[in-house]
Amino acid sequence: MDVACWFVVAFAVAAAAAGGVAPCAAQNTAQDFVSLHDSPRVSVGVGNVTWNSTVAAYAQSYADQRAGDCLLAHSGGPYGENLFWGSAGYAWAAADAVGSWVAEKQYYNHATNTCSAPPGRSCGHYTQVVWRASTAVGCARVVCSNNAGVFIICNYYPPGNIVGHSPY
Repeated sequence: MDVACWFVVAFAVAAAAAGGVAPCAAQNTAQDFVSLHDSPRVSVGVGNVTWNSTVAAYAQSYADQRAGDCLLAHSGGPYGENLFWGSAGYAWAAADAVGSWVAEKQYYNHATNTCSAPPGRSCGHYTQVVWRASTAVGCARVVCSNNAGVFIICNYYPPGNIVGHSPY
């Protein structure tokens, strides 16, 4: 298939897991990641994020570690963190990862600051994307060995998702 990337509406576990599919150019630059974060932040009245090279270096280092197995395991590091995995055969890109995290908005109730996601779903990726105090982001993307897919990570500083606090 000659489609550069796909927009998924849920955390991508396989190509068939997506609801809506839209072709787009595969983009994975720092500005792509920043722009994709800024749009949902602006929609809830939160300021833009900036690219942070230190946070990005941390993300790249961890992504490089995951390239051998594509395991969706958090780094346990000092930053907020969102992970994405897309199955082999597609050129998964920044838009796919951030799009899947933002799609969790449907499960978040801002009035009660609760997540009503069905089993196997969450809204914590979305709340990290729009967390007001998280003003810096750094992301990385690797193609995993043995045709295991694509691993994408974004780290956030300061970290969000503080229990008992609203993201915005």
